[in-house]
Amino acid sequence: MSQPSFSAASPAGHGRSPMRWVPSLYFVQGMQFFVVMALASFMLKNMGVDNDQIARWTSALGTAWAIKPLWSPFLELVNSKKLIVVVMQAVGAMALVLMAVVLQTPWWFGGALCVFFLIAYSSATHDIACDGLYMGSLDHQRQARYAGWQGAFFNGARFFMVGVVLKIAGLLETPLGVFNAWTAVFVGLAVLLAGLASYNAVSLPGQLSAGHTDLRAAAIWANTRDIVADFGRKPGIRLAILFIVLFRFAEGQVQTIGPLFLIEARDKGGLGLTTSQVADIYGWVGTVAFLAGSVLGGYFTAWLTLRRAMPVLIVAMAIPNATFYYLAATLPQDMWHIGGAVLLEMFGYGFGFVGMILYIMQAVAPGRFQTAHYALGSGVMQLGFILSRSISGDIQLAIGYERFFQWTILCGIPVLLMLPFVRMSAADDQPKNGDDAPTNTNSDTSTSSSTTTAGTVA
Repeated sequence: MSQPSFSAASPAGHGRSPMRWVPSLYFVQGMQFFVVMALASFMLKNMGVDNDQIARWTSALGTAWAIKPLWSPFLELVNSKKLIVVVMQAVGAMALVLMAVVLQTPWWFGGALCVFFLIAYSSATHDIACDGLYMGSLDHQRQARYAGWQGAFFNGARFFMVGVVLKIAGLLETPLGVFNAWTAVFVGLAVLLAGLASYNAVSLPGQLSAGHTDLRAAAIWANTRDIVADFGRKPGIRLAILFIVLFRFAEGQVQTIGPLFLIEARDKGGLGLTTSQVADIYGWVGTVAFLAGSVLGGYFTAWLTLRRAMPVLIVAMAIPNATFYYLAATLPQDMWHIGGAVLLEMFGYGFGFVGMILYIMQAVAPGRFQTAHYALGSGVMQLGFILSRSISGDIQLAIGYERFFQWTILCGIPVLLMLPFVRMSAADDQPKNGDDAPTNTNSDTSTSSSTTTAGTVA
């Protein structure tokens, strides 16, 4: 079956330094992602929305990145990845302007949710085209050389959105009021994104025209069915899916309720921090701790092997649960105390999350459609994360903050008990003597999904 493939280095990208466009491309990717997955929760909390509503709706927004492998093959019908990228960035900028407008209306809640959904799905589509453009414009050597810059600027956007933009929102809330402060923030973000979209329209390799493709939707759909069916036939896939879901079950709950707990009033069991204080803690301390944990977790696992390291990685994922239980039980007031706890929380997440990324790579993805199956495994992981987020608000309102964080500690036990029964490598299941079909790179490409955001939903 004929499938699209990316050339080693497209003519459009030849001779153009990737440093002219890789930083801006992945910074925008992070900007749009963290508007939805970070800023939305804080904005809604400050506007008086209850935790159960925040958890339910933000988890629904996250579905966009979980299911994007379902429509990613059909983007191959548009020959220009640059066109998709620039259009999605323009849509994002217009959506931010629309957000500023709806926040000044009586029906702001429903309007804001609709705009967040628009941003989420345009951002998820942008991710697909963004990675396709990167792979199609660079040869393998340059893909590897600039891969670090991808993550650096994506996480730079995380720092910017949480450490700078959230800080500005917090500072503006007192003189302007909550609604006007966030309106000003979204206007500023819209101007920034529009400027970056205009820059990318010029700097990105490729043409801003759809061109012609011989692909047909029916052929792409047939290939997608083959990929999904092959995924379902993998040995031990049901147990693997359960393991993936349970691995992040506690994390999804703590990452949803934890930040809300920090800004909840003390008479309601929270720490009573201001938006500006939370921005300082999560934007600066949290981002650095997460990146440090991720790097050290990778080296630790490479040194020890995944099977031997996995128990430690699972325990590392439980550190945030215990940390927030401690904060809820003691309710400290000094910022050094709270900041140290958040540092430990984010370091534990970064260190432990490496285990799930490598598990999907080494135990779930290998086979005929390796990249596509990695995307599907990541989608399953995200859906499990969304499930835990969606119920977290109801549980917290029912039992209070302190007991909620006790509950999350218990949620980390089942995945540890499953460990002896879960295989950590697909090597033993691969056919011998050349029976395995070669990896279908073209099929993989058509359903590839960004791994940059996989670990940063956290």
